[in-house]
Amino acid sequence: MKFTHRVTFLVLTFVWFSAIPIFGKNPGSEMAEAAKNFLAALNPEQTSKASFELENKERHNWHFVPKTRAGLSFKEMTKPQRDLAHALLNSALSQRGYVKVTTIISLENILHDLENKNPRRDPELYHLSIFGGPGATNTWGWRFEGHHLSINFTIVRGTFISTTPMFLGSNPGEVKEGTRKGVRALANEEDMARELVKMFSEEQLKSVIFSAEAPRDIITGNSRKAKALEPVGLSYSKMTKEQRKALMKLVEEYLFRNRNEIAENDLTKIRKAGVDHISFAWAGGTKRGEGHYYRIQGPTFLMEYDNTQDNANHVHTTWRDFKNDFGEDILQKHYERTPHGD
Repeated sequence: MKFTHRVTFLVLTFVWFSAIPIFGKNPGSEMAEAAKNFLAALNPEQTSKASFELENKERHNWHFVPKTRAGLSFKEMTKPQRDLAHALLNSALSQRGYVKVTTIISLENILHDLENKNPRRDPELYHLSIFGGPGATNTWGWRFEGHHLSINFTIVRGTFISTTPMFLGSNPGEVKEGTRKGVRALANEEDMARELVKMFSEEQLKSVIFSAEAPRDIITGNSRKAKALEPVGLSYSKMTKEQRKALMKLVEEYLFRNRNEIAENDLTKIRKAGVDHISFAWAGGTKRGEGHYYRIQGPTFLMEYDNTQDNANHVHTTWRDFKNDFGEDILQKHYERTPHGD
């Protein structure tokens, strides 16, 4: 009987502390399978472009502007290869996340027309890069990146998953004319935050709004390592029950761009670090069409939103982890336990 109780305790302990639930699907394994299928479809020249060592400094060379990029672009892929690239995205993203990403890509066609056929506005200039060797129990990573997108995943021993830095942007923020009039790729990120602002009392707004003018962009930009910003705004502990609920729903809007198993794990880490220490801060106007910025900052993470450029119709959002961008924290622990290269 004692032995049975001990086994039960050990099993429950393993389930409790696992990065991904022991029951159900394993996102790390599914991403590895999708990545291997993608690589297997490439010719040697394409493989050389798409593949990097995990330690290659290119893994940290992330950005969200139109520029020449490493990796293999959609433009260089066949239709079946693109399908397999999208399968990798689908192995990590939720349905809502995938819709956001593909809508952002599609906006390049609108910018192409608005900017007199600007060749830099091209929905085929999105690149996929694989870092290390994908495998069900391997340590590796991948990035999908182009204008207004940088999605970075690091998987350690097939189980522990880092999802940051993650950048999603939208230009135009709202399509103003044409057959796609009204399309907003990142509508919830704006609307949910503005609804939260409307819930605050005049006294609370004195803490929430830290500047009448919004910064011209997200403050952290494409920094290699995210650092905590000035501690402004109103803390979760000083909000009403309904305000707290609205704030956490906004946090979840960012987290659940990824599939549920991954997002739930990230949400657990945020809660474990202490939700009372999460703060919400706003700068700029509070009406639709006015330039504005907000950030949500907790002990372990930062989320930024900015909509000021192009007459406040150009959105930038980012989500950073202070310790674990690019999987740095879990990679360090992995290398301490495992000889490098094993």
